[in-house]
Amino acid sequence: MRISGLSSGMDTDAMVKELMNAQRIPLDKITQKKQYTEWQLEDYRSINRKLNDYSNNLFDTVLKQSTFLAKTVNVSSPDAVSIKSVSATSEFSGTISVSRLASQASMQSNDSIGKNLNTKLTLSELGYTGTTNSITINAIDKEGNLKAGNAIAFDPSTDTLESVLKKINSESGVSAFYDSFSGKIAMTAKNSGNVVGDVEIQVSGDLATFFKLPVNNVIEEDKGNGKSGVNAEFTFNGLTTQRTSNSFQINGFEISLKQVTGEPVSFSSAPDTDKVVDAVKKFVDDYNKTIEELNAKVRETKYRDFHPLSTEQKADMKEKEIELWEEKAKSGTLKNEPILRSMLQSMRSALNSAVEGTSGTIRLSDIGITTSKDYTANGKLEIDETKLREAINADPNKVYEVFAKPGTTDKDTGLVSQMRATIIESRTKLTDKAGLTGAANSTFSIGRLLKGFDDQIKRFEDRLQMVETRYYKQFSAMESAILRANNQSAYLMNAFSGG
Repeated sequence: MRISGLSSGMDTDAMVKELMNAQRIPLDKITQKKQYTEWQLEDYRSINRKLNDYSNNLFDTVLKQSTFLAKTVNVSSPDAVSIKSVSATSEFSGTISVSRLASQASMQSNDSIGKNLNTKLTLSELGYTGTTNSITINAIDKEGNLKAGNAIAFDPSTDTLESVLKKINSESGVSAFYDSFSGKIAMTAKNSGNVVGDVEIQVSGDLATFFKLPVNNVIEEDKGNGKSGVNAEFTFNGLTTQRTSNSFQINGFEISLKQVTGEPVSFSSAPDTDKVVDAVKKFVDDYNKTIEELNAKVRETKYRDFHPLSTEQKADMKEKEIELWEEKAKSGTLKNEPILRSMLQSMRSALNSAVEGTSGTIRLSDIGITTSKDYTANGKLEIDETKLREAINADPNKVYEVFAKPGTTDKDTGLVSQMRATIIESRTKLTDKAGLTGAANSTFSIGRLLKGFDDQIKRFEDRLQMVETRYYKQFSAMESAILRANNQSAYLMNAFSGG
């Protein structure tokens, strides 16, 4: 604690503060530069995040072939048969007749292992005395083959009937349960269908013996303790055939058989024009919104007379005044940013070029998408929906190619694929410049600049501390000199008055 000005009567603290305010002017300028650079960093990262989201949206919509090959399928009897497009590239029509549905194999214990058993009891408590402590279950797989299963191990002293059945259900190709009324264990194959020349369920091990299960489902079928799996049988466009499941694919369409049919069910597919149009509209809307935001940032006014406020300046202002001031101070942080300007130009150039598709050269304008003639729109896209629908109905694959055709050169690569590559490249440059959230400052250029400001501020604050100490020493010396002078004056006056 300093007590000053006792001899001189001057407010030396206030004088030192004024002197230090003058000394702090260069430091305030460095602090302002640092604050402005931090605002720039926030804007760079915000743009980078938005570009990442936009790039991902492109990938999930117009860069997927399935978006443009979406189809609607009309079925004359949807209660008996349902058909939907999964990955179809061509149209699909004809008839289908279902003579038999697929079903799963099953089998049960030959005899009761005990009615109304407490399933919480351990196997040992239920009387299990086997030595292998495992059960092996082979079952039909999705392809209609008998798949060898691994031995399912258990501990009869700790595993209960309930826990063993859970293991069987999770680790094998069957679903098993204990029926308390009959006292039997029942097993059903998880996959339907028949294994030609073989069985669909096969069990072995001491636990299978304890459960009184037959060796396989076929052996006990005649006794009523087992049932073979059955394949679905149907006639598709005149061809009678079978499948192990009631759901299967033909030519990229998923067919689900629900009922045996008395007469043929007719079906036909067509492009899902509405779905494709909606996807294209979303692309255009997102693109227009993105370039509007980017153009706004690179053209934003920079108010050079509005600098970041210091703590002292904020103390003298109202909250609304600070808000309005900083709104202008933050404006123009990315004005004429070269990475963004270059990316905008490249994106616009890509969308105005042509693609060598399988059916010839095609442009966005050929499917009804053009660049606005209004120069103030800065390259926004417009859609002629009628022309777009005609293009989709005529050849949806052609529409897909102009957007996302895979290729090795720009000429044979879809326009949006080219544009996305530009975005990815620009994001890499933005990341090199501004880093990602959480990145160390030393790993990107703006971060290194901020670190430089921190070092300058630290050195300047150390220097200011030394200057302030020097000022107080000087004022202290002045106070001491005045005190000595006052003492001498008082001595002299006393001496003369006493004479």
